[in-house]
Amino acid sequence: MLKKGFVHAYTGNGKGKTTAALGLALRASGAGMKTYCLMLMKDFPYSEFNSLSLLAGHVTVVKTGKDDFVFRKEKPPQEEIDKTASALDDAFGAMISGAYDLVILDEIFVALYFGLTGESQILKFIRNKPENTELILTGRYATEAVLAECSLVTEMREIKHYYTNGVLSRKGIDC
Repeated sequence: MLKKGFVHAYTGNGKGKTTAALGLALRASGAGMKTYCLMLMKDFPYSEFNSLSLLAGHVTVVKTGKDDFVFRKEKPPQEEIDKTASALDDAFGAMISGAYDLVILDEIFVALYFGLTGESQILKFIRNKPENTELILTGRYATEAVLAECSLVTEMREIKHYYTNGVLSRKGIDC
């Protein structure tokens, strides 16, 4: 449906990167477009998964990987690296199939930072993206090499957050 697709990066330490990507999926759905969304390192039952199920037929969501090794300050286990590689292979296939107008790699930069994937894998997506596909990359820790290849870069910067005052994640707002 798109004549020309671009590459977006939503990065930074502020809140809203995934929300921005999913907002674009919602907008694309309203225009009759199809979205493939790979969500990495999101084992927690975030509320957006419930909402995305309402867009079945327009949005395909694949969720893979855990992030518990991060909290333990350990390297990711090989099993998580393998799951990420397999999911990225599937997402790449979905992207080049032409079946999707929009492809989202949610938390791809975090997966890169923690060693679940390599920068070359992300660059492979960018450099092989079909002309009429929009590609969205999210997460903290984006690298300069990847950002240089993107058409649009938005940095979410935390200025103030209620978490610092002890407010925990609130269902429907933060998770």
